[in-house]
Amino acid sequence: MTSIVDVAIRNNRTVLLLFLFIFVAGITAYQEIPKESDPDIAIPIIYVSISHEGISPEDAERLLVRPIEKELRTIAGVKEMTAIADEGHASVTLEFDAGFNSEDALRDVLQKVDIAKVELPADSEEPSVHEINLSLFPILVITLAGDIPERTLLTLARQLKDAIESVPEVLKVEIAGDREEAVEIIIDPLYVESYNLNYEEVIQYFVRNNQLVAAGALDTGQGRFNIKVPGVFESLQDILTLPIKVDDKRVVTLQDVAEVRRTFKDPLTYARVNGKPALALEVSKRTGTNIIETIEKTRYIVDKFKEKWPKNVRINFIQDKSKEVRDILKDLQNNVLSAVVLVSIVILGILGIHTALLVAIAIPGFVSHFSPRSNGINHEYCGFIQLDFSFRHVN
Repeated sequence: MTSIVDVAIRNNRTVLLLFLFIFVAGITAYQEIPKESDPDIAIPIIYVSISHEGISPEDAERLLVRPIEKELRTIAGVKEMTAIADEGHASVTLEFDAGFNSEDALRDVLQKVDIAKVELPADSEEPSVHEINLSLFPILVITLAGDIPERTLLTLARQLKDAIESVPEVLKVEIAGDREEAVEIIIDPLYVESYNLNYEEVIQYFVRNNQLVAAGALDTGQGRFNIKVPGVFESLQDILTLPIKVDDKRVVTLQDVAEVRRTFKDPLTYARVNGKPALALEVSKRTGTNIIETIEKTRYIVDKFKEKWPKNVRINFIQDKSKEVRDILKDLQNNVLSAVVLVSIVILGILGIHTALLVAIAIPGFVSHFSPRSNGINHEYCGFIQLDFSFRHVN
């Protein structure tokens, strides 16, 4: 130890340059590294969700849960598997052993779910596989509310969603409180009887036309190309002009016997601001990106769109994670400054001004070197980490 000190004293200029380099490198790293409040920890839980409208809990267990469980139980490293069967829905949750490889586990689950899909009922929706990751939780929620039609508000929300997702640091934006659009057809019994039709005939005409028919391929000798008969409805006008019957050289269309209008399905999620219906945009960032910069870019886009929107559209920002990160950074800066001042005063009184300056330069560089990494916490130097998990479920 004495020899190292002697070498440092004899090469004091080299030591000063080394301290200066550490200080500059620490400040640069402090400014450039991604900043987060939550660490990027792989939680050993993956769950599979299956929906089937109208199915009973008993049938959900027999037809949805059992085929999925049969395949998933063969995955290695599964600590515990639990399943829930409910009306119209079923889910299977897998808890893996500690130290699992999240990418391999997710790939194995996806493969087994693909195998089990052939045994599920034909009317069941596509099974979805979800991985729990703290870094994928929303970092910002943008609420839109106002005294405007629901369809107009939904259009504005979707335009804003597309613009925010164009930011490279943003992973996805989900809209909560929106309703899926649908087309409602109201058949008038008087018009149906006047054209000698019945409800079954009208419904069958509609169902048979709303599909894509593959007609095979045509080989002309000079080339081969596929043939298809387009019959899928792409607009409201396609539905209105759907031919139902030919009566005395007159084509009877669907709009002659029914009223067709655009509407919404029943809501599955709700978003309210001050007790009034609203739409919420949940913004999630990519892993390893700077949460402060991401939110600043998102707010900038929202401000640009707000200038073009009606004045009665109210926008609020909630669950802003950058505020928490800024508070943590301020505490870190205050602690470093306090440490530099107190240690420098002690060293100044004991060893003199030159040694005090060296220590004052070394402390910020040392602290910046061991500051939080892109995943929120440098696990190599942490002996204990306490996490506060908060999950939100919307029925």
